[in-house]
Amino acid sequence: MDVIKAMQFGQLVENVAQIAPGDLTNRAGTALSVGSTNYTVVTTVYANDLATDTDTSRANVSIGLICQADTTGDVGIAIRGTQGIWEWIHDINFFLVPCPFLKAGGHTEDGFTDMYQSLRTDVAGGSTTLVEEIGNLRFAQPVGSVTVCGHSLGGALATLLALDLTANGKAPFNRPAAYTYASPRTGDSSFAATYNQAVMNSYRIANRLDIIPQLPPAPLYEHVAALYELNPVRFLPLPPKVLVADNLQCEHSLNTYLYLLSLQSGGPVIPLDAACQP
Repeated sequence: MDVIKAMQFGQLVENVAQIAPGDLTNRAGTALSVGSTNYTVVTTVYANDLATDTDTSRANVSIGLICQADTTGDVGIAIRGTQGIWEWIHDINFFLVPCPFLKAGGHTEDGFTDMYQSLRTDVAGGSTTLVEEIGNLRFAQPVGSVTVCGHSLGGALATLLALDLTANGKAPFNRPAAYTYASPRTGDSSFAATYNQAVMNSYRIANRLDIIPQLPPAPLYEHVAALYELNPVRFLPLPPKVLVADNLQCEHSLNTYLYLLSLQSGGPVIPLDAACQP
């Protein structure tokens, strides 16, 4: 895995996470600078937020951005995490449903699947799917590579989107790369096997002490392949050194993931949030 690229797409997701969920403004035309790449937002992506037993309401939220790099035409589709992931864990109700966009796609977690099916580029929603809408978007220049990226629950949504684009998208969107951070397991073994065969350029980045990637539990659910594991404890040189405060929020934070990746990059280190200093 290219750590620099992993950091870049993680920072693109971080830009999405800075937008308040209730801010439904379409940020089309907004300039973003991520690392050494300048992007222009093509559209905001909206969704019905994850409904749980704790909070049965579902509200329209802004959850992602579709961006195009100004010089290369490369497209990045970034999806943030959601606070609903913690209620989802609390409920501990993990149900499987048939993959809705691919008959041979096995089964996927029902809450993630419902939320995925609600993704749209129009806040009002409509009868088209996100994959159809992506294929009909107007880009300022010819599309280069396409990368889907997401953190936490957004990682599960990015996993679903990467397979859906591969199976049902128009060229060149049907050859996406995928970078996920702290993604939970998204489906069963049949789903994972289908994904692994179809999405050829995919990287699942997980902190080994983060609880979210350990859910829903195996063997009913199975992770997609290409794990790149981060370790928040440095064992060499001795004595071992704890790099991140050991609590659920800090181990799962996207900032923690970017910090740990930056330690491996050989370049500038992304500062760790003060609250997560060990």
